[in-house]
Amino acid sequence: MSASVRPALRPARFAASRLAVSAFAVLAAGALAAPPAAAAEPAKAAEAARAAALSVTVVKPRPDTLTDTLLVTGSIKPREEIEVGPEIEGYRLMEILVEAGDRVQKGQVLARLSRDVLETQLAQNTASAAKARAAIAQQQAALDQAIAQETEATAAVERTRQLSKTGTSSQEQLEQRERAAKVATAQVAAARETLIAAQAEAVFVKAQRDEIEVKLKRTDVRAPASGLVLSREAKLGAIALSTRAAPLFRIAEDGAMDLDADVPEGAMPRMKDGLSVQVVPAGFDEPIGGKVRLVSAEVDRASRLGKVKIALPDDPRLKSGAYGRAVIALGEVKGLSLPQSAVMFDAEGAYVLTVTDGIVGIQRITPGLKKDGRILVTEGLSADADVVARAGSFLRDGDRVTPVRTPLSVGEAR
Repeated sequence: MSASVRPALRPARFAASRLAVSAFAVLAAGALAAPPAAAAEPAKAAEAARAAALSVTVVKPRPDTLTDTLLVTGSIKPREEIEVGPEIEGYRLMEILVEAGDRVQKGQVLARLSRDVLETQLAQNTASAAKARAAIAQQQAALDQAIAQETEATAAVERTRQLSKTGTSSQEQLEQRERAAKVATAQVAAARETLIAAQAEAVFVKAQRDEIEVKLKRTDVRAPASGLVLSREAKLGAIALSTRAAPLFRIAEDGAMDLDADVPEGAMPRMKDGLSVQVVPAGFDEPIGGKVRLVSAEVDRASRLGKVKIALPDDPRLKSGAYGRAVIALGEVKGLSLPQSAVMFDAEGAYVLTVTDGIVGIQRITPGLKKDGRILVTEGLSADADVVARAGSFLRDGDRVTPVRTPLSVGEAR
């Protein structure tokens, strides 16, 4: 019985298998026959849905005013440096009264020179002056005597003339008296010249005394102006030479200091007196204010740098020769500003991503100054534009997004 049943079931099992294979082939063929566009539509729909769900933060450009600045460096130098030396040479330094770093007043004694030689010369001159006064008195007496003799001789000549008219005196006596009168006149002239010479000698001795007294005063080396002593080269016991050879002291007049700064030649046309400057000398924690005092009239041909002198306030911490850097305020620039994170750069320049009706677009701009995390836009942007606050590669031109506006800060609201 079992042998007869098995042959009957085998054909039915084969038929069912064939039916299943045929159905699967039909389904596969249908799937392969479907057009590609129909298969891609679900992917696009999914991508569009994802983009529509993406939210981005947008900001409005705000009117802003930034200060255009230029960073420069240089060295601190005295505004006016005075080299102080002795006004007389060849005398030994006996006393030094100031040191580098001291503040001095005009006329203050800085050092003293030896006075021994000059005091000896002054004593000699005193003796010479007494001798000259005695010579003048002697010559004056000789002159008075010569004048008296001349007067007597002249009177004798007149008497002899009168007597010769009456025959009481001879012609020979008259001529003798006339010769004596001429000799007396010549003696008066000689006495006058001798007196003049003695008076001149006295004047010369007085001039010598004045010179010695001036030299004695100049043994005190004094400050020609008030200021700060920068250096002291004077040494006790050394022979003082002229200022040109070896100055004893160097003084910054009134203690005034400048920053002698180097400026690129391209910025020199914008330099002018009175520009505000913030200067940070070496070792300072905070900047100090200054002003551009002087702008060089030329640019160095080798370095292509110009010079500006920046006047610094009186500060005892300032040291001549120290390094300093400064920020010069060139002026204010107005425009629309954005966070720096909103601005991107590529080979064509700067651009921002804007959102209009939910669609991302690329807007080319011209950037300007940067300060405190913001950048000034000089061209290419309107005040009502919605700009993506933090642009990135995840956004592309034409993407659909949901803009989320940031609330205004207190400063922006004002």
